[in-house]
Amino acid sequence: MTTHFENARLIDPEAGTDSLGSLTVDQGRIVALNGPAPKGATVTDCGGACLAPGIVDWGVKIGEPGERHRESFRSAGLAAAAGGVTTIIARPDTAPAIDTPETLEFVTRRAGEAPVRIRHMAALTKGRAGREMTEIGFLLDAGAIAFSDVFHVAENTKALSRAMTYARSLGALIVGHPQEPGLSAGAATTSGKFASLKGLPGVSPMAERIGLDRDLGLVEMTGARWHVDQITTTRSLASLARAKAMGLDVTAGISIHHLTLNEFDVGDYRTFFKFTPPLRSEEDRLAMVQAVADGVIDVIGSFHTPADEESKRLPFEEAASGAVGLQTLLPAALRLYHAGQLDLPTLFRALSFNPARRLGLPQGRLAEGAPADLVLFNPDTPFVLDRFALASKSKNTPFDGARMEGKVLATYVAGSLVHEAR
Repeated sequence: MTTHFENARLIDPEAGTDSLGSLTVDQGRIVALNGPAPKGATVTDCGGACLAPGIVDWGVKIGEPGERHRESFRSAGLAAAAGGVTTIIARPDTAPAIDTPETLEFVTRRAGEAPVRIRHMAALTKGRAGREMTEIGFLLDAGAIAFSDVFHVAENTKALSRAMTYARSLGALIVGHPQEPGLSAGAATTSGKFASLKGLPGVSPMAERIGLDRDLGLVEMTGARWHVDQITTTRSLASLARAKAMGLDVTAGISIHHLTLNEFDVGDYRTFFKFTPPLRSEEDRLAMVQAVADGVIDVIGSFHTPADEESKRLPFEEAASGAVGLQTLLPAALRLYHAGQLDLPTLFRALSFNPARRLGLPQGRLAEGAPADLVLFNPDTPFVLDRFALASKSKNTPFDGARMEGKVLATYVAGSLVHEAR
């Protein structure tokens, strides 16, 4: 079926444009921009709403296998569709970890329950223990899109360098977490006056810089393709920019929570604001926003991490880290747009175009021949977030009760409607 979207505000992150126009979809692909409606096409009047490439959310945790009570493929897919996310890049930190072709094939089959696209990262080392590399070649053949031990930082540098060398020979992308494990062990917040006043164990921002410098040194030594999952401190930006200037094959991401929240949001030990890495200072937050604007940080993700009530209703030090974010990623990101810090093409460059390009996916573009994975949204619609209205099984969001702007009107995957606002 041919669908023609007219009177749409087209957000094109590849061209960097934001303009009124039209878009035609046929057989799951974009076939024309700013052309007339084909004869017999279904015409959708967007009413001046924004039409952008669907979000490619890199770093999502789904609870299958092992923690299906926290999130299933179906519930994650429904939350993603409601949030304008058309492609989920799922993490391997499941129970058991996705470290064998058999486990990867299992989750790939299970992902068919979701209304959106799901691709999986696999573990870089067996059990994510940092000692023995996984069967990277077989996992690539089984569909692994990248390799990561997520928040388990390898302490055995020689084992890590061997895995990186082998991954380079196969062209595999590795996703690393920049932390010095000794310094960051047991930390619940960023060290400083606030942590001291609250009596919480903190980690110095230098732990991220030290971990990043080690990883970049290994990248320079091995020639590996490397993506840094989260850069959150000003101290790390110079090292990242220098690595890029040297021509190393390095990109970096950040979570939406570190772009829109700071350490003071923890308040009186509010565990919905506990993250890995912990929230940083306001100065760091503003520097990260500027780094996204400048292209030093390439990707914005939700780092969706579902947790049940029992694991969050604990003393701050003992509570689980992370928050759900598939459905709140876009309205939270639009805070940066409404604050005048990022325009919409720049925002969607980090949400859609850059992650798709880095992962070798055809999504994330408004171009002829590209998959018609689209999100139609009104960036100015205000609402108060109710966490119990989220489609995710878990409701651990820091934005509960927050005033937000930006409503997803419809989400399309391969031209098919997978979500429509009521």
